[in-house]
Amino acid sequence: MAEPKAFAGQQDQVVSLLEKLAREYSLERFVYNPSCMDDTVNAVSLAWKNNGATILHVVSNYNEGLVPKSLNSDWINVVVNVDGDGTSKNLSGIVIEKLEELPLIICELNRKCSEDNVVVGYIMKPSREEDFAKRGAFPLNPTENGLIFLPLTFDLPMLYQLKKVDIVIHKATDEISSIERSNSRDRSGNIIYTTRMLELQRYIGELPDCCVIDPFDNIFPVVDRLKIQEILLGLANLKTESRHKIRGAYFLKVDNFEDVHLEQRLHEAKLSLPSIVKPQVACGVAEAHSMAIVFKAADFTGLSVPLPAVVQEYVDHSSTLFKMYVLGEKVFYAVKNSTPNADILKNSSEKNGSKPLLFDSLKSLPIDGSKMKEQPDLDIGLVTDAATYLRRVLDLTIFGFDVVIQEGTRDHVIVDVNYLPSFKEVPNEIAIPAFWDAIRMKYRLRKGVGV
Repeated sequence: MAEPKAFAGQQDQVVSLLEKLAREYSLERFVYNPSCMDDTVNAVSLAWKNNGATILHVVSNYNEGLVPKSLNSDWINVVVNVDGDGTSKNLSGIVIEKLEELPLIICELNRKCSEDNVVVGYIMKPSREEDFAKRGAFPLNPTENGLIFLPLTFDLPMLYQLKKVDIVIHKATDEISSIERSNSRDRSGNIIYTTRMLELQRYIGELPDCCVIDPFDNIFPVVDRLKIQEILLGLANLKTESRHKIRGAYFLKVDNFEDVHLEQRLHEAKLSLPSIVKPQVACGVAEAHSMAIVFKAADFTGLSVPLPAVVQEYVDHSSTLFKMYVLGEKVFYAVKNSTPNADILKNSSEKNGSKPLLFDSLKSLPIDGSKMKEQPDLDIGLVTDAATYLRRVLDLTIFGFDVVIQEGTRDHVIVDVNYLPSFKEVPNEIAIPAFWDAIRMKYRLRKGVGV
């Protein structure tokens, strides 16, 4: 079956939502003037003939008169019962209570055309969902490797939707209510999700055959900067043929900026100034991205970075950042301009009394605005080995990490790790198929099917 196509009568709300669905989920649509229904049917049939598609005629129960009495076998009426109080029993086709149910209808139609099709339900914040969808990452029509994507919504019964899917892909970090820090070694017990996400987790727990990308427990290390730094220590044992070293940045956990022994502890941790100070919590809560670059030990006193914090080595890196994207077994990267070297930062800070440089890493990262220096050579084999290590240890399917190359030593230093990045810097024609392949591969491994 080719992709279903939808068109709607002149009811503003219906048309508006249908336009949004068609735009985001790669559907063709035909918005018509209902003054002459027979001409409309003929025009649509002519425009979409001979391609094996099912044509959905979407209309509200207010416009029952627009439903053709006789349609070709490849046409299906979908009637939206706006009032929810029953519709004419004479209507033929599918009756739904909310227009948000339309993707479910399309999904079910597509699934019937092949037993090999796998349905992927996805849920994340609307802006992220829309960004992925507009880039063609979430088509309702089957992909070349047999994936059908279905948006999950809390506007409909969640368990009913989950029973329609084989895989759930999520960005759970969009739904964190708070994070409780403790000495527990449990990887996930400290994340407090929103009520909606807890509901999703509970229902998924009732469906043991549902494949989750990725399990919620696996997310915790990328939410906790201290845990991810500890995991990066394992890179010291990485067996690689490269003559370069890849490592995490030197770091120190700080619970109190007034600690009289802080300067000594920094020295013991191989940290010199300037250093970058980050909240231990990496995402999901307010101020997780409130950071500072500190130039003098005395300026830790009263520093307005949330505690506990992680003090991280500031690496001179020629103002060049490599953003690595891991999609299953494939690794991609993009090069971005980054913060200046320490000497430039120091000169700039002296004009401000060498006070700490405070910034929000999502909004105001102090980028070097000068002409980018000669780009350092990335050892792609080395970072690929590191990606393999992180994929195994974290047990994540889709994640990203940032690498800088230290001037002088040429050490490749990982300074950040994140879950389900947008990978928008990678061309869509390369990234999106790799994204689909990663999902399908994970599903096959989960089911024990040969890949």
